[in-house]
Amino acid sequence: MPLRRLYADDYIQHNPNIPQGRDVLRRLVEILSPSVHYEPGLIIAEGDLVAIHGRIWSWADEPQIVVDIFRVEGSKLVEHWDVLQNEVPVTAGVAGLAMFDPEESASRAGQ
Repeated sequence: MPLRRLYADDYIQHNPNIPQGRDVLRRLVEILSPSVHYEPGLIIAEGDLVAIHGRIWSWADEPQIVVDIFRVEGSKLVEHWDVLQNEVPVTAGVAGLAMFDPEESASRAGQ
């Protein structure tokens, strides 16, 4: 993993379940199951901040929807915040809309 190229030496992690530091991130990635899959969706950038709305499979017992926010300096990630929640299927949601992929809502509407 190109951690030195992508992450600053003094990378700051705001997730309370992940210790600080780039080396911790490297070790975390090394022990991930090969079944873990991240599906990026909407990406928003303004100034030095980038937010990615995505879905992650096999990180937890159920698929999760995540919003990752990164602060970027000099083309490196220097700071990270995230919010995760279990994905609720379209059929179980009150609004009948998908949490992640709008096409999932449309395919349910046509059934």
